[in-house]
Amino acid sequence: MKDKIIAKATDLFLKLGFKSVTMDDIACEMCISKKTIYKYFCNKEILIAETTEIVHKAIHQSIDTIVAKNHNAIEENFEIRKMFKEMFKTGEASPAYQLRKHYPEIYDKVMSREINECNAVFKQNIEKGIEQGLYRKDISIVTYVGFYYTLIFSINGNTSSENKAKELELQALEYHTRAMATPKGIIELEKQLLHFNI
Repeated sequence: MKDKIIAKATDLFLKLGFKSVTMDDIACEMCISKKTIYKYFCNKEILIAETTEIVHKAIHQSIDTIVAKNHNAIEENFEIRKMFKEMFKTGEASPAYQLRKHYPEIYDKVMSREINECNAVFKQNIEKGIEQGLYRKDISIVTYVGFYYTLIFSINGNTSSENKAKELELQALEYHTRAMATPKGIIELEKQLLHFNI
């Protein structure tokens, strides 16, 4: 039952936002009593903390699956962006924005978990792109990882609309790629932009 509650809560939080969904809403959706939820989670914050952990794991498993497909570096970034688009395709409220605004302690824990994993993915991607001749050899990998990380997490933490966040993330990816790309990389970027629908 605990897993079912987490699954339903995750679904509702991502669709409607962490603040908007109440314990009553989850109980009602599951046709169970609120008492049953409180048997496993003594408050909403603990339930949110567990759901964000599940989402974190799901995101990074999906990223690992994409990386394992051995796309070129630019295509890989666009595939990851598509995955995020699919994963958060419902709802207008940005989950990250609501989490930061209403549950800052949980947001900070989520962000500290994300920093190392995301930075490792960004670094690996840049190294791959340089090897493939898509990114310039003379760039400072650490600096560009920092730039991209700051851009993406600033968008997620400060944009209340999920649709607006997606649009800005795609623009950030284009900006990031153009800053690093060789002429060969620009051709690949244009090809990916052509096939990517917002």
